[in-house]
Amino acid sequence: MAQGKVEICGVNTAKLPLLKAEEKEKLFKQIESGDQAAREKYIEGNLRLVLSVIKRFSSSNENVDDLFQIGCIGLIKAIDNFDSTLNVKFSTYAVPMIIGEIRRFLRDNNTIRVSRSLKDTAYKAIYAKENLIRQNMKEPTLNEISAEIGISKEDIVYALDAIQNPMSLYEPIFTDGGDTLYVMDQISDKKNKEENWVEHLSLSEAIKKLGEREREIISLRFFEGKTQMEVADLIGISQAQVSRLEKNALKVMKNYLTA
Repeated sequence: MAQGKVEICGVNTAKLPLLKAEEKEKLFKQIESGDQAAREKYIEGNLRLVLSVIKRFSSSNENVDDLFQIGCIGLIKAIDNFDSTLNVKFSTYAVPMIIGEIRRFLRDNNTIRVSRSLKDTAYKAIYAKENLIRQNMKEPTLNEISAEIGISKEDIVYALDAIQNPMSLYEPIFTDGGDTLYVMDQISDKKNKEENWVEHLSLSEAIKKLGEREREIISLRFFEGKTQMEVADLIGISQAQVSRLEKNALKVMKNYLTA
């Protein structure tokens, strides 16, 4: 990988802005209020973070432009999912997201060689999807993504399929203070919503031991089969907070039921 390269994906890395802590805090408040210009500035101000991460993959034979684009997708996901109320630095949260995105790309790329044009189409579709979710607070349709980037639905589907790779349900997504979020935490089970083991418990009494928010989370997760991300969107907190509250609620219920 050409570490001495100054321009990556048309970006002059020697002239990337460096945000101060106060600027980052101010920008993130604007982002949370829906300011797209602040979001773009925050992304640009953290591109150095992507560069520092892709240096870890210097032994890879992959094109540096590809790694940079994939790293940027991880950065955008981190920005859109970061909870500024948690006592965690943004870089601490973002680095594992960026690394994970690149590792998934490398695993897939080592198995199947995908043409550059297909990868570019897939990157554009993923980036457009993230932007549309941010703007509209809902999952965009394929038609919406197609209209956003001016590429046919068929080409988008083909490109996204080409870069897909299998993933373990136990692959960690994010770790914060000892609480690890796994892929399985983001997947709802339509056939078995864990009611098989919940139904035979004395739920009515155990649930009364929970706070209002914890009761709501347990109901959404185990009775309605919602994912943690869906629950987070519904009640207005981060997925990491949902995970913590869920684990605490189950612990309270278990202690009550086994006492």
